[in-house]
Amino acid sequence: MRIVIGAPGNGAALKDAMVAHLEADERVSEVIDLSTADITYPDVSFQAARAILDGKADRGILVCGTGVGTAIAASKVSGMRAATAHDVITARGAVENYDAQILCMGQNVIAAPAANALLDVWLDARHDPASAYGAKLQEIAAFESR
Repeated sequence: MRIVIGAPGNGAALKDAMVAHLEADERVSEVIDLSTADITYPDVSFQAARAILDGKADRGILVCGTGVGTAIAASKVSGMRAATAHDVITARGAVENYDAQILCMGQNVIAAPAANALLDVWLDARHDPASAYGAKLQEIAAFESR
């Protein structure tokens, strides 16, 4: 799986720990880090979402202070679903139920070992469009296209 990842300065330390974890994971074929010293959370969020839409990555991870700002920004890109998760149930459900392509976390909220444990769950999660949530996602997509 190809993962795009990015963070502004207030998420850089957690993002760096996650990059190291992902690069050591055999499920991950490529890690694309969009972070720069002066990037803003909206800019990195938009870039990550576009990388997924353009087929350059399969999923994305964004880190800021809380994970909320990046989720809001990335979800503004049409067709993208970003979810903030700091626990196993939400990280798994973001993919399995809601088919979120981007996982967002907050450096001020979660420590690197816990975040990396969530990455392990998230990497294994898959969405089933035939599930009960499939019809709800179609309803959301129909609303967005209006």
